Amino acid sequence: MRMNELIIYRDIEDGNILSNMVFLKENLKNEGCDKDSLKELLFECIGGLLEMAVSHGFEGNIWHAYLTYLLASHENAYSTSCEITGRVEGSINIAALHDFAIFKDLFAYDFEQVEKVLATEHLSFLRNYKGDKGHGKIFNQRIRDRISGLGRHLAETQSVEEFKDVITQFYKEFGVGKLGLHKAFRIRQTEEGAQIVPITRIAHVHLDDLVGYEIAKKKLIDNTEAFVSGRKANNCLLFGDAGTGKSSSIKAVLNQYYDRGLRMIEVYKHQFQNLNDIITQIKNRNYKFIIYMDDLSFEEFEIEYKYLKAVIEGGLERKPENVLIYATSNRRHLIRETFKDKADRDEELHTNDTVQEKLSLVARFGVTIYFGKPDKKQFQEIVRQLAARNEIHMPEDELLLEANKWELSHGGLSGRTAQQFIDYLAGMNDN
Repeated sequence: MRMNELIIYRDIEDGNILSNMVFLKENLKNEGCDKDSLKELLFECIGGLLEMAVSHGFEGNIWHAYLTYLLASHENAYSTSCEITGRVEGSINIAALHDFAIFKDLFAYDFEQVEKVLATEHLSFLRNYKGDKGHGKIFNQRIRDRISGLGRHLAETQSVEEFKDVITQFYKEFGVGKLGLHKAFRIRQTEEGAQIVPITRIAHVHLDDLVGYEIAKKKLIDNTEAFVSGRKANNCLLFGDAGTGKSSSIKAVLNQYYDRGLRMIEVYKHQFQNLNDIITQIKNRNYKFIIYMDDLSFEEFEIEYKYLKAVIEGGLERKPENVLIYATSNRRHLIRETFKDKADRDEELHTNDTVQEKLSLVARFGVTIYFGKPDKKQFQEIVRQLAARNEIHMPEDELLLEANKWELSHGGLSGRTAQQFIDYLAGMNDN
C-alpha cells in the first residue's frame, strides 16, 4: 500500500495504527510470517481504533474516521497553503495527487480478506460502530460531525481527483490541524519550548446571555468585528469590578466569531516570556488570534509586564496583523501602587519617569472598556431576565426580596451574584 512512498503526508502523528494495518495487509500472504503474531497485531489495532472512537466520539466506519482525522490534522506545505487560498497552483498538486491516491487505497482497505486469512470475525463492527450519546473528550460535537461528514464524502469519491477536491475544499473552509479544528488553546511548557494545546471544553456563553452593559459590549464587538474583517483594530483592556462579565464577554466574542476564523490563546502571567515564541507559531496562519489574559495585574515587585510591553509595541519586529491582545483586570492601571511608592517618588529626582514607566502598559491597549458594578435597580433587572430565561416561576416581589437577601451575603451587587442566585433557585426546583 506504498506508505513508504508518501511525499507530503509523511511523519503522520498518531499514525501507528495506520502503519501496523498496512504492515498486516502486506504480510497476509507471506508464508514466513507467523499468523498468530499478525492476529495479535490486528487486535492491537482494533483496540487503538476503539480507543480513538471513544475519545473522539466517532461512529459509523471508524477506519474511515481515523484516516480522515489524520488528513484533517496533518499540517504540511499543501494543507496550510489550501487553508489560506483554497485550490493552489504549481507542481505541489502532483505530489498531493500522489499521496491522495495512496489514501484512497487505504479507504478501500479489504477487511474481509483480513478476516478470512486470519480466521477472525471481529472486524465487522469497525464498519458500523455504534457509540454512546456523547461526543468524546477530545472533540466537541461540532468538530466530530465535521470530520465524520468529511470521511463519508471522501469514501464516496470516484476518483483521486475528486478525493483531492473534497479535502482541498475542507482545508479552505475549516483549516487544518489543531488551529483549524479547535477554537481555544492554552500554553504548555515543554523541553522544546512553548506548545499550543487545545482546550476541548469551552463555556457556550453568548453575548445575548449577558444582561446589561450594552455600551461596553458594543465597544468590544465593534473592535472584534473590525479585527476579523481585516480592518485596523486595537488591543483591548476590560477593567472594572469583579463579577461584572468581563471574562464572559471575551468568551462570548470567541463563540460568536469562531466561524469567521477567530481563535483564542489563553496565556498566564508566568508565561509572558514565551509570547514571542507563541506569536512566531501563529503569525503566518490564516486565522485571527486573540491572546487572552484573564485577571491581569502586577504587584510592585513583578517585572513580567516588561515582556508584555515589548510584545505589544516597541520591539524591532512588528506585531503581526492577525494577533491582538485582550485582557481583563479589576485594576484600571494594572500595576499596584502603594503609599510607599508615592513616598519613594517624592524622594526620586525623576519622578515622572517612574510614573510613566508603570502607566505606559495601559496606554498600549488602544481600547479600554469599563464594566462597573450594577446599582440596585440594574441588579434587579438582571435577576428578572435571568429568572425568565431559566423558567424560574416566582412572584416578582418574592423573587427580588430573595435576590436582595442573597446578594447581601454572597458578594454584593454583580452579574455573577445574580447568576449564582438563579442557579441556586434552579437547583432547588430540580429537587
